[in-house]
Amino acid sequence: MEFREVVRDRYSCKKYSDKKVDREQLAAILKAGSLAPTARNLQEQHIYVMESEEALAKIDAVTPCRYGAPTVLVVAFDRNNVFTYPSGKRDSGIEDATIVATHMVLSAYNEGVDGCWVNNFDPDQLKAEMGLPENEEILMILDLGYAAEGAGPLPNHSKRKPVSETVTWL
Repeated sequence: MEFREVVRDRYSCKKYSDKKVDREQLAAILKAGSLAPTARNLQEQHIYVMESEEALAKIDAVTPCRYGAPTVLVVAFDRNNVFTYPSGKRDSGIEDATIVATHMVLSAYNEGVDGCWVNNFDPDQLKAEMGLPENEEILMILDLGYAAEGAGPLPNHSKRKPVSETVTWL
């Protein structure tokens, strides 16, 4: 698939079939995340693959937004392994994990796997449910699976502001 098609056509799937995500496709998605650039190549991301009933129950305990996905990736990062910017006001953790997650969501669509970026949850609650180390911070949840019959983009999916309203040339 052409990259332009991937970024134009992928959408947030909110209804999944029961079909499990193919292992080769999942491996390609995870590999795409590992190839994402990070500040100073610190690679502070940690991806948790949630597929067992017990693991998915932990997701369901913190969000109504799994939508029946058979696989969920939890994207976290190590707060002790980030680059702090010269101003000292922020660090690379959130943005690096975001780049990793973006690579994976786009790779998923390219692999024929539907996905949904989920941020409707309390990261601290999920961290506690999963028993994650103190130094890790959860950025987001990525639902993965194959769209169920009748699933599709939300009606406003294609509505975009003109580039002239979101870009300023200086």
